[in-house]
Amino acid sequence: MTDQRDKMREDVQVRILRLLQENPEMSHRELAKAVGISTGGIHYVLTALLDKGMIKFGNFTAAKDRRRYAYVLTRKGIVEKARLTRAFLARKMAEYEALRAEIEAVQQEIAADDAQESRS
Repeated sequence: MTDQRDKMREDVQVRILRLLQENPEMSHRELAKAVGISTGGIHYVLTALLDKGMIKFGNFTAAKDRRRYAYVLTRKGIVEKARLTRAFLARKMAEYEALRAEIEAVQQEIAADDAQESRS
């Protein structure tokens, strides 16, 4: 259970870091929608990333509201994003291979059932 939760947490983190690297001015609401979690969940993850030194606040100069900030990846955040991305890709490739093998097995089963049915 914890292992699955850790994988999900890492998936969310890598998605957020990738989004912020491309769009540092994204709001909590925009991030939540893009990642598929609640705005409270985004706040929790962003706070954790800030505490770990992976992101920092930067001024978002184009904003009309000068209190609005952008989230900028730090050097540590860039390194961690790369590590998480590699782990994410390896995990997703393994999931893909397992799913592909299952699909092939089901297709063979259906073909065998169809062949047996046509003989009857």
